[in-house]
Amino acid sequence: MSDGAQRRADRERAAGSRASGADAPAGRDADASETAGGRPLTVDTTAGPIAYAEYGDPDGAPVLFLHGTPGSRVLGRLYDDEARRRGVRVLAPDRPGYGESAPRPGRSPADAPAFLIPVLDDAGVAAAGVIAFSGGAPYALAMAADRPDRVAGVDLVSGAAPASLHEATPAVERLLGATARTTPRLLAGALAAQAWIADRGRPGIVVSQYTTGDPGDAVTDAVADVVARDFVAAVGRQRAGAVRESRLMGADWDVSLGGVSTPVSLHHGADDANVPVASARNLRDRLPEADLTVQEGDDHLTALLRSRAAVLDRYAEGA
Repeated sequence: MSDGAQRRADRERAAGSRASGADAPAGRDADASETAGGRPLTVDTTAGPIAYAEYGDPDGAPVLFLHGTPGSRVLGRLYDDEARRRGVRVLAPDRPGYGESAPRPGRSPADAPAFLIPVLDDAGVAAAGVIAFSGGAPYALAMAADRPDRVAGVDLVSGAAPASLHEATPAVERLLGATARTTPRLLAGALAAQAWIADRGRPGIVVSQYTTGDPGDAVTDAVADVVARDFVAAVGRQRAGAVRESRLMGADWDVSLGGVSTPVSLHHGADDANVPVASARNLRDRLPEADLTVQEGDDHLTALLRSRAAVLDRYAEGA
């Protein structure tokens, strides 16, 4: 067993014993905390405690997976099987204010290194690829711009774009942003209610937020279950992260796009209603070294599902 794998096993045994008592959560949220690698690990940072999970091959080539808005470490489970087959180790943190990570009032994308570098250090990783889904995009680019020495590459899957790069503001972004800025308690309450419903066996209420029309056979029952668990883990206990990130929607990012020297690959569904593909094209054009793959027939979620192999192949051992 490698040093990293041994450290993880020791930490997970300790975390598992702490969670086995009367305070352990019930329902879908409890299941969401049980990742492929055990209960989530926690590392202390200047942003407060940050929780993360590991998937894939514990001795493989490392990548960071950054969830969407809202989201949690649990969504990384969708990469587990493909990563294991390719010899890739996936580190999936909860951003501050999501899941089991402490909130950090006033945070912005530029703060990403403050809570991502400690995850890499805790996992014994010098540099990693960064895969970001949806609202994780600005945090991936901030990490690459500020700490290129710790980033092996960036893949944005259904990635968000700064407000100025939208030809028209997407409806979901307009709604969440306005509600977070004017009535944040209303947004927090709505998220809590959705989590309550999803936790009681109705994953469709979550899946429908990421799909356009009939997703076909791409969204299996197992995938829908992970997506629902991700949502419950993200906002079932706290909503600070979701409200903060929603509040930032409709604004430009405090990230120097021209300062991202790391190669960036964008993967986007042609039918994405959450982030139109035109916004992805505009973002690609603002980055110094970037390419865009448009996936015909895919929406926000199916673009992630159908790009997993291609994205992980970039970081696979021996690639």
